[in-house]
Amino acid sequence: MKKLILCSVLALLASCSTYNSIDSFYNAHKNDDEVFALRVPQVMFTLVRGISPEMDALVGTTKDLRYMQFPSSTEAQTQFLNRQMNTMTGSSFIEVYRKNEKSKRNVVSIRERRNSVKEILVYSNNNLNGSFLYFNGDFDPEMVKELAEKNKFDNITSGLVNQFSAKTPGIVNE
Repeated sequence: MKKLILCSVLALLASCSTYNSIDSFYNAHKNDDEVFALRVPQVMFTLVRGISPEMDALVGTTKDLRYMQFPSSTEAQTQFLNRQMNTMTGSSFIEVYRKNEKSKRNVVSIRERRNSVKEILVYSNNNLNGSFLYFNGDFDPEMVKELAEKNKFDNITSGLVNQFSAKTPGIVNE
């Protein structure tokens, strides 16, 4: 009986934590309608370096780079995405920047180890589109702080989308 209860509790916890990682969120939504999903393989990082000096500095130590944009044109969609991102970043990420305007969000969160930043997650939702930009690597905390404070992640995101959507038929630039 105890094993049955333990298995039930573990199954419940597993189902509640479906979007607690970038991998699970990305894989769960990459095939959704009207989603633009981009995972940059390391062999293509040289293309991405030329987007901006900030991107060049970030790509130098990046191991994984992903971007996803999804529709968020209804209040229900916006709240759903905001909740999912809050759940994903909840206890394992540290917010370094947040700007809320009603249901609109701009959030930069990091995961650190000792004196370096290992993961950067930039989430944005403007009530038309939601998006996240994700970096995994080894980053200078001061650089991340400066990029967040000066909203330079927006430039990186635009450059990344333009770089890849110009080469992909059917993708519309932001």
